[in-house]
Amino acid sequence: MTDGASESIPEPIVDQPSRAIIVSLPRELAPYARTQLRWRSGCTVQVLRDGAETYPAMLEALAAAKETITFETYILAADDTGNRFKDVLIERAKAGVNVRMIYDAVGSFGLPASYGDELRAAGAEVIDFNPIAPWRRRFRLSHRDHRKVIVVDNKVAFTGGLNIANEYSGNSLLHDDAWHDMHCRVTGPIVLDLARMFRRTWLRAGGGPFPPIKPAGTAPPGEGSSYVRLIDNTLRRQRGTMRRTYLHVIRSARMSILIENAYFLPDRGLRRALSRAVRRGVDVRVVVPGSSDVRVIEWASLYVQRGLAKAGVKILRWRGPMMHAKTVTIDGTWSTIGSYNFDSQSRFSNLEVTVEILDPNTSQALARTFEQDIAHCDPFDEAAWNRLPLWKKAMAWLSFRFRRWL
Repeated sequence: MTDGASESIPEPIVDQPSRAIIVSLPRELAPYARTQLRWRSGCTVQVLRDGAETYPAMLEALAAAKETITFETYILAADDTGNRFKDVLIERAKAGVNVRMIYDAVGSFGLPASYGDELRAAGAEVIDFNPIAPWRRRFRLSHRDHRKVIVVDNKVAFTGGLNIANEYSGNSLLHDDAWHDMHCRVTGPIVLDLARMFRRTWLRAGGGPFPPIKPAGTAPPGEGSSYVRLIDNTLRRQRGTMRRTYLHVIRSARMSILIENAYFLPDRGLRRALSRAVRRGVDVRVVVPGSSDVRVIEWASLYVQRGLAKAGVKILRWRGPMMHAKTVTIDGTWSTIGSYNFDSQSRFSNLEVTVEILDPNTSQALARTFEQDIAHCDPFDEAAWNRLPLWKKAMAWLSFRFRRWL
C-alpha cells in the first residue's frame, strides 16, 4: 500500500460550501425534514438490493464514463468481484477518463500492492485512507473511511452499504451464502454533493490536485420526483448530524418505522425515542443480523434487542450469513440509505455517508424489500432471550458494557 495520506501539507481545499438554498418542501413531506437547507429537488433514486442488482448497475455506469470517475470504498478485495471493477477502471483510465480511488487501509487490509499499481500504471490515481503507520503525526487507528460512493461524470452516483468483495455479490433471497445489503443509484443535483464530499476527503487524505466542483445549489433541478439531502461527517462539527436527523424523524413518526441495520447499538436517546414511538402506536420493526461477522457487536446488540423488545419494538433476526444493510423508512414517506450504523464507530470515529430521501415511491420500495426480508427472519422477544444459554447472556451483558468502543 502506498502512503497516500503523507505528512505533507495537502493542497488547500478551495471549494466554497454548497449554497444553503432553502427548498420549499411539499406540506406532507416537510414535517419529516429536520432542516430545509441543502435539500436537492428533482432527483431520482433507484433502490438496489444486494450485489446481484447493485454490481451490474455500477459496472454499466463505470463502463460508460466519459470524463471522471471517483470511487470510494471501505473494503476492496482482490477477488473475482474486485478484479471485475479493476478491469473496468483500467479500461476507462486508458481511454482518458480521470479515475480517482480511495480505499480504507484497514478495511482493505490484505489488498496486494499490485492491485493499486495496475490501476496507477493505467493512469488512475489511487490512495489508501489513513495507512497503518503509528509513527505518523495525528495517526488514529480507529479513524476509518467507511463510505461507499461511486460518482461517474458528476451525473450519476451510487451509495449505500455494499463494499467490493465476493461475499456481497449474490442474491440473499436465493443463495444461502450471500450477504444481504442495500444500495442506491441517484441522479440529479445530489450527485454534485457526493462528488464534492469525495473531493474534500481526497484532499484531506493527501490526494493530488483536484479541480473544484460547482456547488449543487447552482445546478438546475433534475426531472426526478425525489427530494434528497446528503448527510456526511467529514468535519468534526458534523459528527452529530446523522444522530440528530434520526431522532427528529423517529419523533415525527406516526405510523411505521422500519429499520435494517448491521451493527445495531443505538444509544440511550435513540432507544428511548423508539420506545416512545411504540407507546404512540407506531409500528416499530428492526431487522438485525442473526449471526454477525463481528461477534462482540452481535452479543452487545443482543442486550439492546432484549430491552427494546420488552418495550414493544419488534426485533427480527436475519437467518442468513450476514445482514449488512443500513436503511430506515418511516411512514412510507422518508427514508435513508447509506453506510451509517447505529454504533459508536459510526457516530464518533468513521467517515460515513447517508442520503435522506423524501419520496413515497422510494420509501415504499424499501418497505417492500423489508417485507421480503421478514420471511428470512426469526422474531426475537423475551421468550427467545430466555432460551439463550447462560454463557451467551453473560457475554451480551459484558459486551454491552464496552459499547462505547464498538
